[in-house]
Amino acid sequence: MSVYGPVVKIHPVVLASIADSYERRNEGASRVIGTLLGTIDKHTVEVTNCFSVPHNESEDEVAVDMEFAKNMYELHKKVSPSEVIIGWYATGYDITEHSVLIHEYYSREAQNPIHLTVDTALQSGKMNIRAYVSAQMGVPGKTVGVMFTPLTVKYIYYDTERIGVDLLQRTRASPNRTNGLTSDLEQVGAAAARVQDMLATVLTYIEDVLSGKVMADNSVGRFLTDLVNKVPKISAEDFETMLNSNINDLLMVTYLANLTQAQISLNEKLVVL
Repeated sequence: MSVYGPVVKIHPVVLASIADSYERRNEGASRVIGTLLGTIDKHTVEVTNCFSVPHNESEDEVAVDMEFAKNMYELHKKVSPSEVIIGWYATGYDITEHSVLIHEYYSREAQNPIHLTVDTALQSGKMNIRAYVSAQMGVPGKTVGVMFTPLTVKYIYYDTERIGVDLLQRTRASPNRTNGLTSDLEQVGAAAARVQDMLATVLTYIEDVLSGKVMADNSVGRFLTDLVNKVPKISAEDFETMLNSNINDLLMVTYLANLTQAQISLNEKLVVL
């Protein structure tokens, strides 16, 4: 359930970092918290990075190492100046009373910060990920409380992150939950197979439209037109010549790299002698 508000877009590296922090938590700690970094747009909040913040929590009080959080943020700004503090995260399924106190601190660091909860303990049978934004409630001049309103959460990734996500997906089918990295040639073959499957799906759709089995969709037609227009017009002979030329260049670079590596290894052995 979500209400009107910014859409929270989370990158896979953020979730992996949170899960890793939870696995490395101190003995006796029930949850971990940390700072969320990213960018803010008019209608979206994109979470691209995060770091954990040490804290001690009991039934009566909570203590957060604010100095550590400030130093870590200063270091992150040197690497990624565009990333700003957009909120904080906590592992667990529910929002606790201490969450209100921690949220007050981040309200001084960011305007209307978001609060992200990640159910790393899988209390509901899966890793529920929820985002909230706070709003004050109560009678003016009297007791004022804080209400956390849920936001819409979406998952996005860069092309480089897609490789890691695909690798993690393949471990689900492995008996020991492990899987090695594929070679470049295997990645090219897998990509070619995916393209072939997508082309087969497109051809099946076109044939069904032409035969009257499926009603034509104008939006799909526009996408297909753009796709066809982006394909370069080149003859088969010119394409084969260009491909062979690139392959020869690649083989030459590989040969020179192996030759250089062999010369370095030989030089090291001669120096030892």
